[in-house]
Amino acid sequence: MQGTRVRALVREDPICCGATKPVVEAVSGLRGQELQQSKRRWWRRQESAECGLGGQALRRTGEVIFSFPTGPVEPVAERQDEFPPRGYGGSECRTPAHRSRDAKPAARRLGPADNSSAGRLVVVREWYRPGSHRSGAGVARPVSHAPRGRGPVPPVSPVSTLAIQKLCDRVASSTLLDDRRNAVRALKSLSKKYRLEVGIQAMEHLIHVLQTDRSDSEIIGYALDTLYNIISNDEEEEVEENSTRQSEDLGSQFTEIFIKQQENVTLLLSLLEEFDFHVRWPGVKLLTSLLKQLGPQVQQIILVSPMGVSRLMDLLADSREVIRNDGVLLLQALTRSNGAIQKIVAFENAFERLLDIITEEGNSDGGIVVEDCLILLQNLLKNNNSNQNFFKEGSYIQRMKPWFEVGDENSGWSAQKVTNLHLMLQLVRVLVSPNNPPGATSSCQKAMFQCGLLQQLCTILMATGVPADILTETINTVSEVIRGCQVNQDYFASVNAPSNPPRPAIVVLLMSMVNERQPFVLRCAVLYCFQCFLYKNQKGQGEIVSTLLPSTIDATGNSVSAGQLLCGGLFSTDSLSNWCAAVALAHALQENATQKEQLLRVQLATSIGNPPVSLLQQCTNILSQGSKIQTRVGLLMLLCTWLSNCPIAVTHFLHNSANVPFLTGQIAENLGEEEQLVQGLCALLLGISIYFNDNSLESYMKEKLKQLIEKRIGKENFIEKLGFISKHELYSRASQKPQPNFPSPEYMIFDHEFTKLVKELEGVITKAIYKSSEEDKKEEEVKKTLEQHDSIVTHYKNMIREQDLQLEELKQQISTLKCQNEQLQTAVTQQVSQIQQHKDQYNLLKVQLGKDNQHQGSYSDGAQMNGIQPQEVGRLREEIEELKSNQELLQSQLAEKDSFIENLKSSQPSPGTNEQSSATASARDSEQIAELKQELATLKSQLNSQSSEITKLQTEKQELLQKTETFAKSIPVPGESETVIATKTTDVEGRLSALLQETKELKNEIKALSEERTAIKEQLDSSNSTIAILQNEKNKLEVDIADSKKEQDDLLVLLADQDQKIFSLKNKLKELGHPVEEEDELESGDQDDEDDEDEDDGKEQGHI
Repeated sequence: MQGTRVRALVREDPICCGATKPVVEAVSGLRGQELQQSKRRWWRRQESAECGLGGQALRRTGEVIFSFPTGPVEPVAERQDEFPPRGYGGSECRTPAHRSRDAKPAARRLGPADNSSAGRLVVVREWYRPGSHRSGAGVARPVSHAPRGRGPVPPVSPVSTLAIQKLCDRVASSTLLDDRRNAVRALKSLSKKYRLEVGIQAMEHLIHVLQTDRSDSEIIGYALDTLYNIISNDEEEEVEENSTRQSEDLGSQFTEIFIKQQENVTLLLSLLEEFDFHVRWPGVKLLTSLLKQLGPQVQQIILVSPMGVSRLMDLLADSREVIRNDGVLLLQALTRSNGAIQKIVAFENAFERLLDIITEEGNSDGGIVVEDCLILLQNLLKNNNSNQNFFKEGSYIQRMKPWFEVGDENSGWSAQKVTNLHLMLQLVRVLVSPNNPPGATSSCQKAMFQCGLLQQLCTILMATGVPADILTETINTVSEVIRGCQVNQDYFASVNAPSNPPRPAIVVLLMSMVNERQPFVLRCAVLYCFQCFLYKNQKGQGEIVSTLLPSTIDATGNSVSAGQLLCGGLFSTDSLSNWCAAVALAHALQENATQKEQLLRVQLATSIGNPPVSLLQQCTNILSQGSKIQTRVGLLMLLCTWLSNCPIAVTHFLHNSANVPFLTGQIAENLGEEEQLVQGLCALLLGISIYFNDNSLESYMKEKLKQLIEKRIGKENFIEKLGFISKHELYSRASQKPQPNFPSPEYMIFDHEFTKLVKELEGVITKAIYKSSEEDKKEEEVKKTLEQHDSIVTHYKNMIREQDLQLEELKQQISTLKCQNEQLQTAVTQQVSQIQQHKDQYNLLKVQLGKDNQHQGSYSDGAQMNGIQPQEVGRLREEIEELKSNQELLQSQLAEKDSFIENLKSSQPSPGTNEQSSATASARDSEQIAELKQELATLKSQLNSQSSEITKLQTEKQELLQKTETFAKSIPVPGESETVIATKTTDVEGRLSALLQETKELKNEIKALSEERTAIKEQLDSSNSTIAILQNEKNKLEVDIADSKKEQDDLLVLLADQDQKIFSLKNKLKELGHPVEEEDELESGDQDDEDDEDEDDGKEQGHI
């Protein structure tokens, strides 16, 4: 039997901030009793030197020595450990590298378990490299690398197993908190190097510590750190791939053990509420590691835990940056691929907190914390429509604008800034991705334009000194911001590059696209930007096509247009430029029949002296010359897009007699796999020429073309060649998303919009090829009928639309006329009432004039009456003037009385004055009150007289009006000519109007007088109230005077009684024989008192 003696030295490691790092020394070569004797001698020596505790642990400065049970130790080769536990692991369990102090970790693996004895122990063997013993040390070094494949691998050291077992026993059984804390700290130091052993033996005890010792933050921190070291796969040293895979398997297995009891995760969440740094930080790291290992399972546990996500959100508000930053990493792992948690985190105000952190860190100039926050924002927003709407409605898009203020060109672009800006651009693209619902994308696009974010992106796009990858991503971002949004597309069309002279941004970008020296990814981004600019933008399509027409081409040649660049790229020697230009031009024709017809007008001058040819003919000429496959595919896609849904373009194409033979020849040949794609596109182009043929060319009617296909190609062969397109691998890749994202130029074959066209036309072309002539005729008839029906329906729709517009206009006119009618009716009613009043007045005047005049002397009497009327009016005016003067006089008197009342108020006596002044003031007030009452009575009488005069004037006015009406009625009509009657009538009406005007003026003056009278009454009422107030004050003064007199009488009575008492007391003193002084004065005082009682009373009062 070979034995082993172990001494485990645990020294302080300065790198671990006080944690202990074990150094295990294995001493072998002793047998049987030698081992026992050696061990006893060694313990006695240690006890005498250290004053230890026998068989327990001996402590010395910075060193803990573990003792093990006495007795022989089994050989390592035959020892069986309790691993794996029953029911744990699979058919094979991998362990991490076993490390020594001087060698790199050695990979090791436990062999497969014996199926016949499930749950039994697994034999662990230790392999050592020959000659690896350290001279003089007696320590065996493990091998540096494990052998590959199956076979013996380095096993677990029994020394570490026994040491860990001893520590676990201390954690489980020790009653002293300090002892348990030291044991957990030692397990922490061992957990990195002996991850498997610590995980197997100590995990249960560590969880128990978390449950029972929560009051001690230090031991909780050690336990969390130990669990993190067990579960985490983070390796500081470089290890080989096989060891890394084993470590990952081990971490996931330990994670599975930990989360098997969901209470463990709930316990960990509750520990995160502790503010202590040594608890919260390792707890965050441990939970992050759990999520990395088994994310979906841990996410589900956190999701069902009460307030689980809310507790994690509090980490973002922690003032300690370490915890806050690790909290961001934790939320990254938590929100990955879980929509429910993403919504909860978003509604826990995550957007606000993350944007605040980004702003605090300096936006794009910030560090890796900004990068982590941006990754978390992408997790929350990507493929989550609810969070995207919440982000937009919360006005968080506006807060993204400062991110793209790159500042000075010379400030430099650090690697972190490039990374941050790249993620920011990706976040913008998440909000406007074509995969989002159209409504959500459109609202985000409009918000970005309104807040100026699109303008800021265009500034970066046109700036100089921007790194290539940032420029490429910016172009892609601008592309998706303007895609399908008319407002943004119009703005982008107006952007100019800062050049001399300024050029449109579209032209500058197209120059980069057709330039073969530009990077491939940049050219793809420019193509995508041009496609997005033309997407659902018929206005932009017309502008691009118009630059190719002869009437709009600049004759001077000073500026280059977009159309010229596209034509130059289309006929360039670079196949990638050919393909990009063809696809770009095809997008200018997408779903726009008008521009397809306009493009037929484009003429090109191929060489000097030759007549110009059309663009369509030039494309077919290049196609027939047998250029590169990429060029031919691009031209065929352009022709297919051009001819589809445009019979006029089909006619132009078939008019060239060489086109159909070329297509049939290409399809009929048996070429290699590379040419099969071209054959399929040629079949598609020929099928389009058949399906959209209007039979305007007799030699190339539908039936003749189908007969030609059947004779030269065969229908089945034609359909087979047509199917090569959709079966191609690159076709399926291009159909997935609109952005042309290819790893290399060779993969740029298909365009996304073209794949839609193929999917739409492949079926109808197949049906058209197999149809007979009779079916074609029937279909033509049905088609014509449908076209007629459609035209009729369209005509009626237009009529209904026009009628609707007319109805709307008529409704508006009716409403306007109703308003005008109501206004006119009101005006007419007022005018009718006025006319009726005038008629009544006129009739009254006629009656009045008729009573005072006879048939012969009507005119003279009327003149006499009219002569009297001015006198009456003058008299009335004089009376009015008198009334005005009287009113002014009354107002002046009233003002004097007001001033008098104010003087009375100011001269009012204050309390505490003597009786005489009070009596004088009261007498004066009585006189003034009497005067005021008299004047008030006078004013009232004057007012009554004026009122009677006004009434009299009104009566006289009414009598005058009655006389005038009587005179008007008495005017004779018979016996006079019409001219005289008209003249008289005009004269009478003029005088009547003058009288009416004067009457109106009189009414106004009377009204003014009535108002002035009312004002005078109000002033009089205020004067009466002032008089009443003064009367009350006078009464109060009189009461005060009476009270003063009564008090004075009481004092006199008291003085008399006192004098009598003094006199009696003096008499008594004299009787008793006591001398009394000042008898003479007293007697003289008595005599004076008898002589003049009033004076004596005054003296007594002064004495008092």
